[in-house]
Parts: sequence; C-alpha cells; structure tokens
Amino acid sequence: MARLVDVIEDMIKEMIDENDGIATINRSQLASQANCVPSQITYVLSTRFSSGQGYIVESRRGGGGQITVTRVEFVNKFEYLKEMIDAIGNAVTQQQAKNLLEGAVTSGAITHRDGEIIMSAVSDRALGLVESDIRSKVRAQIMKNLLLALISE
Repeated sequence: MARLVDVIEDMIKEMIDENDGIATINRSQLASQANCVPSQITYVLSTRFSSGQGYIVESRRGGGGQITVTRVEFVNKFEYLKEMIDAIGNAVTQQQAKNLLEGAVTSGAITHRDGEIIMSAVSDRALGLVESDIRSKVRAQIMKNLLLALISE
C-alpha cells in the first residue's frame, strides 16, 4: 500500500501534467480528496515540490488556501545543479537529500548511479559518527561539494 505522502504527491503531479505544467491547488479541497488534514498537503508541497526538484510553489495570501505549483524546465544540467545547491541551503535531512536527488535523476541532471553514490555518502548510516545535532549541516556540505564536482566535469 502506498504511503499517504506518495499518494498526495502523485495527485499533485497528475494535476500539473493535466494543466501543461501549472496547477492551482486548493489545499482544503485536496486534503478532502486525499482524506487527510491540510497540513499534510503543505508538508508534501514543501518536501516534494521544491526549486531543487524543478518546481516553483507560490501560495496566495488570503486566497483561501490556494497554491500554484509550476514545473520548471531547466535549460541544462548545470543550471539545475546550481538551483539544487541553492535549495540545499545550510542543512538538509536525509529525506530531503533523497527527494532532491530523485528530482535530479528524473530531470536528467544526474545519472541514477551518481544519485545513488551521493545518497550513500550523505546517508545517516554514512554519517553515523557525526553528532546528530550537526549531521544535517555536514550532510549539506558534503552534498554541495559532490554536486559542484559534477558541475565541473
């Protein structure tokens, strides 16, 4: 059985595909369709639809929970990887790293093998000796450096 976050992600992606790369979502209505609370929609949007994954998410103040999600087509892999590095910021969790890498593989910015290698290097298992309070910061630095290496190839 699919996890709820995966179901919500698929629903949003289907809406985007049906509308030529742009979907306007009403958070409450989508939550009702997915049989969840609106905060779960917000969680999926923030973890699965970031700029590093090829999306722009805009919420409208006072718009009754309306959110516009736009799929961005990147000109080349270097542009994508630069956006991805910006999206990583100063810290990144293992799940966020996984989501970013899956987006990069899907977009063709990196190979599946490169994604697996980077994920291995930044996994909680690989960083097990790093204290948990700084692990996300160390992960971000390693990930950015590996992506920079791919940019310079």
